[in-house]
Order: sequence, then C-alpha cells, then structure tokens
Amino acid sequence: MTTSPSAPKPFRLAVIGAGGIANAHINHIKKVAGVEVVAVADISDKALASMKEKFGVRTYTDYKEMLSKEKEVDAVSVCTPNGLHSENTIAALQAGKHVIVEKPMAMNATEGQAMVDAAKKAGKQLVVGFQYRFDGKTQVIKNQIDAGVFGKPLYVRCQALRRRGIPNWGVFGRKDLQGGGPMIDIGVHVMEMAHFVLGSPRPIAASGNCWTYLGNKPMEALTGWANWDYKTYTVEDLAVGLIRFENGSMLSIEASFAAHIEKDVWNFTLMGEKGGASWDPCLIFKDEHGYMFNETPFHIGGGDNFENKMRHFVEVCRDGAKNISSGEQGLMVQKMLDGVYASAAAGGEVKIS
Repeated sequence: MTTSPSAPKPFRLAVIGAGGIANAHINHIKKVAGVEVVAVADISDKALASMKEKFGVRTYTDYKEMLSKEKEVDAVSVCTPNGLHSENTIAALQAGKHVIVEKPMAMNATEGQAMVDAAKKAGKQLVVGFQYRFDGKTQVIKNQIDAGVFGKPLYVRCQALRRRGIPNWGVFGRKDLQGGGPMIDIGVHVMEMAHFVLGSPRPIAASGNCWTYLGNKPMEALTGWANWDYKTYTVEDLAVGLIRFENGSMLSIEASFAAHIEKDVWNFTLMGEKGGASWDPCLIFKDEHGYMFNETPFHIGGGDNFENKMRHFVEVCRDGAKNISSGEQGLMVQKMLDGVYASAAAGGEVKIS
C-alpha cells in the first residue's frame, strides 16, 4: 500500500487489560490520525468478547502470547490493576514495544525503577498515564511559573477528597492488588499535576498518616456509590502527607474515599514568593502597584485531558516529541506515594532515597 507524503506514519497498538480504563484508552487513541488498535489481552472471556464486538480487535487470554504473535505492534497500553503494571510493562518493553501504563505506574518504587530500567535497556519510550498535567488549567499555571510570575514556588496544597466515594467495582479496596486506597488511586492525580507545575523537583522526605474507619464496615446507602465489599476492604479511607523537595519547596496531599467534609474537592493551591494560584477555579493571585489582585484567565482551552494524554503518547513514540510524562517522572511520584505510606507505618518522617 502506498502512503501519501502527508499521511501520518501508521501506529499499531495492543492493550493488556480489557476493563473500563482500557475502553477509555482505545476510544481516545482512535481519535489520533494513523492509529490502529489491533489486539487486546485479558483473562476474562466476557470482557474480550465485548472488546471484539466494539472494536473489531484480535483477542488473547494470555498477554505473553499476544506480545509474541503481534509482531507489527508498535506500542502497548497497560490497563491492568496496579499489581500487574510492572510485570506487564516490562514484558512489553522486552518485546520491543513502547508502553503507556496507567497511573500509578506500579505498586511501589522498586517496581517502578525496574520499569524505568527496562525501558532504557530496550531503547523504548515509557509514558505514565498522568492525564491531568495536560489539563488547560494545569498548563496555565505551569506557564505562569515558567515565566517567573510567582517567583520561587514555595508550597502547594493538593486535595483529592470524596465525601462518600468508595469504589464498588474492581479491586480498589484491596491493598494486596492496588497498593493502597485513595492516596495511590486518586491522590496521585492531583499530586502528579502539582509536581509537574513545580518543575518535577526531587523528593527527599515524607511524613503522613492513614486512617480506615468506614470502608471496612457495612453501611446503608448514602450515595450512588453503595454496596462496596467491606469484607475485603483493606485500604485507607483518608490519607494525608507532606513531601519535602531538594529545592526547599514542599507539597501536602489530602486524599479520601470517605471523609466527613462538606463536599468533594479536586484542587491544588500554589503559594510562591511573588504570587500564587488555585487550579479550580483557575485563579492567579499577585500584588501590583500597591494592590492585591485575583486574576481569572479569559480563555483556558486544552481540550479533553484523556485524549491529550493518548495523543501525547503517540507523538512521543511515533513522532519523536518530548516525553513530559516519563517513567522517571512517574517514579518520583511513586516515591512520594511510598513515602506517605511508609511514614504512616513508621509513625514519623521518612527519607526518600
């Protein structure tokens, strides 16, 4: 087949995992010109049948068989539970494929480091699925920091709080398969975009605590998210942490599946020497000519975060664009998560190596 000079180079994708997040990966990456999703692997015959019907892909119950047989595949999306991220990612990299892995990148930093090492050895790109750094509001604040509007960033407060939002599907309540609860599942999102706007400084210490008080007990339906499996619930309901960075700045994180608060919160607030910002609503705070100003961007833009994430993956792997959601950045976020959990277990601040 002859390809016109203006047509993008074909990019073939396979997916490991056939759950809800895999559907999101496929639906969004198919919007990128030149991309073809060719195969999906999962242990569930029912999930595979749904994938085949919706997307016309080849299906496998063994992901290693898929990696072996799908020689023309350029890249792999890893959409399995956290406990399988490292195994799946390393296998795909060793098979010569670029990889995008869903957040968090692994169960812990040891697994994350092995993934980064495997990508370097294979000479392939490893992208971590951090879609919120592609949000228009994140980009506004990042650009203001880069332009020096805030001076030196000092502190950022991150909040990923649900009043009642314990997942009643999947394995989100099982620490053995997920690595933790709201901190590693939703806190990671706000943490990653805040760390990104700060310029991805190196974390050196963490302190924090975790509490479980609702999820492991039966409860009447208080919201639409009812009937979670409290008998297998082994993660925290609420976690808080404080991270210190090598450059002297600090980040705090609050994350909950269930907390006694007025309403859900998804936000970060930045404080710098000369100015600050909030993510939602997107506001800039600064002093000018003897007055304190709150400024609202007239136009933010940015489009769909998830589509931007998948488009970025293709542009990095196929077109040579700079990877702004790399395995190395994912590893630093993973170390912060590990640090909060380690501090909670130790009852004091822990160092991050």
